[in-house]
Amino acid sequence: MNAALYLDYAATTPVDPLVAQAMSECLTVGGDFGNPSSAHAYGVSAALRIEQARAQVAALVGAQPQEIVFTSGATESNNLAILGCARANADRGRHLVSARTEHRSVLDPMRRLEKEGFSISWLTPGPAGRIEPHRVAAALRDDSVLASVMYANNETGVLEDVAAIGALCRERGVAFHSDCAQAAGKLPLRLDELAIDFASFTAHKLYGPKGVGALYVRSGARGQLQALMYGGGQERSLRPGTLATHQIVGFGVACELAARLLPRESVRLGSLGERLWAGLQALGGTHLNGATAPRVPGLLNVSFEGVQGESLVDGLDGIALSTTAACSSDSPDPSYVLRALGRDVQLAQSSLRFSLGRFTEASDIDRALQAVRQELARLRALSPAAAAPAWPAERASGASVVTGEAGGPGQDTWIRFHLLIAGDTVKEARFLAFACPHTMDVASWLCGELRGRSRSALIPGAPAEWAAARGTPAEKLGRLLIVEDALRACLPQVN
Repeated sequence: MNAALYLDYAATTPVDPLVAQAMSECLTVGGDFGNPSSAHAYGVSAALRIEQARAQVAALVGAQPQEIVFTSGATESNNLAILGCARANADRGRHLVSARTEHRSVLDPMRRLEKEGFSISWLTPGPAGRIEPHRVAAALRDDSVLASVMYANNETGVLEDVAAIGALCRERGVAFHSDCAQAAGKLPLRLDELAIDFASFTAHKLYGPKGVGALYVRSGARGQLQALMYGGGQERSLRPGTLATHQIVGFGVACELAARLLPRESVRLGSLGERLWAGLQALGGTHLNGATAPRVPGLLNVSFEGVQGESLVDGLDGIALSTTAACSSDSPDPSYVLRALGRDVQLAQSSLRFSLGRFTEASDIDRALQAVRQELARLRALSPAAAAPAWPAERASGASVVTGEAGGPGQDTWIRFHLLIAGDTVKEARFLAFACPHTMDVASWLCGELRGRSRSALIPGAPAEWAAARGTPAEKLGRLLIVEDALRACLPQVN
C-alpha cells in the first residue's frame, strides 16, 4: 500500500509531520492534556493552546478569532449553518436557495428542511460547471432566508463567484453560506472582504487531522443561527462539549503552514496539473470537466471515452485516486455533479478525479500518465465498440461464430459475447465489455465455463450463482442480468 502513488488529496491529506508533533504535545502527562473548561493550570494551558489555534485558523481565512467556531468537520459545519439558520429564521421565511452540485452534507440537510416545510430552489450550473450569479438573483424571493453555494466544487474543482453571489444576498437581506472545505489553504481567502455570513472548513483537507473543522460565523450573524446540540456553553453555545485540544491544535498548525506555503504551492500545483492534463489530452477521447471555468490548482476531473471509470481505477492498482467524491464512493450511480454539468451517463461514469498535493512530484505525474495510458488502451480494446476478436484459422475451420449482446452505447453496462461453435460444442468464448470490474470478472469467468458446453446447456447457471461463485457484491447483481441477457441473445443462433 505504501508504494502506491497517492493522487487523492481532495478526499483527504496526510497529516503534516509538524502537525502531528504539535498534536502529540496535547495528549500525555507533561503535555497540555487538560480539560480547557477547567480553571486549574492544566485547563488554562489547554485553553491557551486552543485560542492560539483559533487565531491561526482565522488568519488563514481572513476572519477574526471570535468568528471561528470549532466543530467535528465541514459536514457538521454545513449542517449547523443550514439547519441552524433556516430554523432560527423560519418565522420570517421558509425558502432556501442552493445548487445541485453541492456536497452531500449540504444537499441532505436541505432535503431534511424540505420535510419540515421549507421550499428549496435548486440551481443547475452552466456547461462550465458554475452557478451564474444572475440565476441566484432570480431565485431569491421575499421569503428567502438562506442561500448556500460552495466556493470550490469537491469533484471538479470549479470555483464559484462567491463574491458576486454574496453581494446579491446581502443586498436582499438573505444570509449566505459557503462550503469552503476544498478552498481553504489552497486559494487566498479573505472572508472579511466577502459578503459571506457562514463558511465551513475542515482540517483533513489541508494536512491536519480528521475529526475537526470550523464554522465561520460573521460578527453580527450569531443571532441568525440556532444551535443543533445542547449541553454546555462552549463555542458561543453553538457547539457544546469538551473541546478536543489535540485536534484543534493540529488544525491551527495546519492552517499556519498552509498560509505560509500557499503562494508557492498554488503555482507549483497549477504547473503539475497542466503537465498532467497535457499528457491525458494526448491520449485522445478525454474531456476535462469544468475546463473553461477557474478551478482549484491541481484538481482535475477527466472523462474518458470508451471506458468505465470504475474499471479504469481498478486497473490502476498502483495509483490511489477516485471516480467520484469520497462521500459518494459507495454509490453505483454516476456522479450527480457531472450529470448536472450535462455529461451523459457513460461519460459521467468514465470520469476520474486526480487531485495533487503537497507531496506530489513531477515524476509522480509521469508515472500516473504511463499507467493511465496502458490501462486505457487495454480497456478500449475490450470495449464492444472495438473490432470483434479474431479467431486463429485452425480454430475457425469448420466452426461458426455466434454473437450475442445486451446493453448498448450510452448505457452503464454493455456486454457482447463471441462464441466459436463446432458441431454441438462451444470451442472458444470471448467477450467485449463496457462494464464495472465485477461485471467484467464474471464475463471473463463465464468464458471459461462456456468452453466445452453443448448447445442444449449453453448457459451455466444463473446470475445469483455467478455472483456467489465470484464474490460479486449484491448491489452489482442487476448488472449480471445484462450479462445473462447477452448470453441468451446467443441462443436463437445456436439452437
